[in-house]
Amino acid sequence: MNRSWRLGRIAGIDVYVHATFLILLAYVALPALLPGGSLASAADGIALVLMVFTFVVLHELGHDLVARRFGIATRDITLLPIGGVSRLERMPDDPRQELLVALAGPAVNAILAAALYLCGRALGSDAIDGRSMWEGGLLARLFWVNVSLAAFNLLPAFPMDGGRVFRSLLSLRMDRVKATQIAARTGQVVAVLLAFVGLFENPFLLLIALFVWMGATQEASAATAAQHPDGVPVLAVRPEHRTLTISNEFTRGRQKP
Repeated sequence: MNRSWRLGRIAGIDVYVHATFLILLAYVALPALLPGGSLASAADGIALVLMVFTFVVLHELGHDLVARRFGIATRDITLLPIGGVSRLERMPDDPRQELLVALAGPAVNAILAAALYLCGRALGSDAIDGRSMWEGGLLARLFWVNVSLAAFNLLPAFPMDGGRVFRSLLSLRMDRVKATQIAARTGQVVAVLLAFVGLFENPFLLLIALFVWMGATQEASAATAAQHPDGVPVLAVRPEHRTLTISNEFTRGRQKP
């Protein structure tokens, strides 16, 4: 995270963009340099990426502001090529509070999608005419961006929201350590499935699968350390918590607008 630039401060939280984000913009702009490409197409793609990551920031702010109500501060938000990362001081020990924090991000995208859909209906029945974020008019594309962010991040895999939702629900019925281990193993299964699909569909899924596998492994290790803390550094027992919002704009083959 050292190679990051500060974009500004929202609701008292610093927002940064990592240097590797430029790789994503270059990847999107590349078609303009290929035969048959155009600057207009590249500009359209870059504009869509910036819109996607605007919603990613709002998603992360949803987590952060709910966490703040439980007395948990957010250190910063950093934008990466695959999504956004919030650094929270910790997650609530109460599984009900953790559930609310985890659901807050997808809820923001669901509310935005509903508002965009209603705007589309008010403007005309065909305003939401596309079937993906790469099709249709502006409203349709923004609508599907938010639907995709909400749905994809609810996959039951750490460090995405769905993994934390799954862990919090399990924690209502069993020991938190055992719940974390079950949720972590589920996340590793999801990572393997994402990697398998990525081999045939899109290489970005391989990168997402790696992050999911690492996140699930880290959660399982932290749970084990918390269960047997003797001789283990304090930071290993209660590590710095991160929420990761995955942007899945490249999980399907891109079609030119």
